[in-house]
Amino acid sequence: MAIFLLATCFMQQHESNVTSSDENIDRGNWASKREYMLSMIGYAVGLGNVWRFPYLAYKNGGGAFLIPYFIMLAVAGIPMFFLESSFGQFCSQGPINVWRSLPIFQGVGVAMVAVSVLMAIYYNVIIAYSLYYLFASFQFPLPWSDCFDCCFTIMYRFPLVHIPIQSPSEQYWDLVTLQRSSGLDETGPVVWHLALCLLLGWLLVAAALYKGIQSSGKVVYFTATFPYVVLLILLIRGLTLEGARDGIEFYIGSKSNLTKLAESEVWRDAATQIFYTLSLAGGGVTALSSYNKFHNNVFKDALTVCLTNCGTSVLAGFTIFSILGHMAHVSGKPVSEVALSGFGLAFIAYPDALSKLPISPLWSILFFFMLLTLGLDTQFAGVEVISTCLVDAFPKTLKSKRPIISVGTCSILFLLGLPCVTQAGIYWVILMDQFGTGFVLLITALLELIGVFYIYGGNRFIKDIEMMIGTRHSIFWLWWRACWFFISPAIITMILVWSWLTFRPPSYGTVQYPAWGVALGWCMITFCLLWIPLVAVWKIFHAQGNPWKRLCAVCSPVEGWGPYLDVHRGERYADGGQVDGKNSVQLPDNVYYISNDQTHL
Repeated sequence: MAIFLLATCFMQQHESNVTSSDENIDRGNWASKREYMLSMIGYAVGLGNVWRFPYLAYKNGGGAFLIPYFIMLAVAGIPMFFLESSFGQFCSQGPINVWRSLPIFQGVGVAMVAVSVLMAIYYNVIIAYSLYYLFASFQFPLPWSDCFDCCFTIMYRFPLVHIPIQSPSEQYWDLVTLQRSSGLDETGPVVWHLALCLLLGWLLVAAALYKGIQSSGKVVYFTATFPYVVLLILLIRGLTLEGARDGIEFYIGSKSNLTKLAESEVWRDAATQIFYTLSLAGGGVTALSSYNKFHNNVFKDALTVCLTNCGTSVLAGFTIFSILGHMAHVSGKPVSEVALSGFGLAFIAYPDALSKLPISPLWSILFFFMLLTLGLDTQFAGVEVISTCLVDAFPKTLKSKRPIISVGTCSILFLLGLPCVTQAGIYWVILMDQFGTGFVLLITALLELIGVFYIYGGNRFIKDIEMMIGTRHSIFWLWWRACWFFISPAIITMILVWSWLTFRPPSYGTVQYPAWGVALGWCMITFCLLWIPLVAVWKIFHAQGNPWKRLCAVCSPVEGWGPYLDVHRGERYADGGQVDGKNSVQLPDNVYYISNDQTHL
């Protein structure tokens, strides 16, 4: 795969970032609709579909969980995805510059980029884990199939440490792969095999993004489709194993518990999983859609990507639990004792199950190669958010230096990720995952809805969308209005409040985080969210006039706001960013027109 990515990079290094077929010569467009769809599906479909959804379904009533899951998809997931992809496509800008429509909210875009930086740092560490296990799978028997090597490692490296009884796969994960220390306080040295895998992971990302979407759009033909091939192969193999039926029934069969629907936590988990798996409010959806052609049918794309993503989650559940059912049958344990989530599923339970299959190295290679491609697709978009925002901020300087931007960004993020491959690295990964994403993404999503539909103006935004996809009947917009104005904000607020009330400090197994580690996590949240008020104050301070005029000015689109190309601006944006010939500030139920020295209602 590395050869494939590097070959793609070198074949295109003499090409420009745009081609003669591009509609937008300045920024470039996707070479084809297929590349955009594969990139978007690859971004949305990630590790959460494989290691988070199956466990949540099992924990929350099996098949019963699909009811709140698909309801949350309809009332929150698809509306938010439709909003973000429309926003980026309309103005052909990344997640910061789209807020030229509402300068006071531009800090929301900066917060999204800050989250993308944090996610890119630790997400590539997970890719490094997958690479290490992929390389380790080229052995027979698999190194975690027998406890001899692990016990030797325990005695040699930690002769005085009492280790509780663990399975071979747990021992391999803790003592060989991670060489895990006792806690966040004990950093320890860099684990060099993980550091080298991390470097290789960033080389793969840099090669794929060397020319931006012109190179990554070619790579996704492989990375976005290969996981489905592996899932189907593993599903077919899993269904032929003894005990597979027990695993499937535990996942979504006769043991489904409809009484779970009366519990609020089930609905919270369903909504959270939708936001997590669709990668909403992180800027990636906006960044990728900003390279679309203006009249692309963004509504159809949003439906396709969201339904494909959720269908992949369901498929992954069948694949995972069919093999876990076999593992439970072989070990004589109930499925509930082998059904783990997150790292436990991907790097302990599943490797253990694969080691018990005939030709175990083959299945292990396929599984970890699938994790690698799933992770890379999501990582491509995460890094693309950063690069796109940099180029959009300084187009004259950086537009011709896209390769340098991509390589430089990857190099800096690699160095920032080195603490995550020390012996305390797993604790840093968990800390960044819990604090660097959840609260921040929910808050930015809520502010995105408030900004667009209550200040910029829902009616105005709908007209913007119709400029791209054509006029739709008012009945068509009834559902989307209801979601954007009421249902989606209410659901996000509910998740925020529930998450706050049920917050627990992070832990890894029985290891509790020190107080300074928890404080550092809250500092991560503060760092991301602090940009929102800072940018708002800065914008108001630099506006002209009395306080009311300043507020109106920063709640108005800037001059030049609208479709990127003049040919698409139409009458509404014909006069240099003025809507219908006038700069406007739309507050709820009112439109204020700002002239040179007066504000008229």
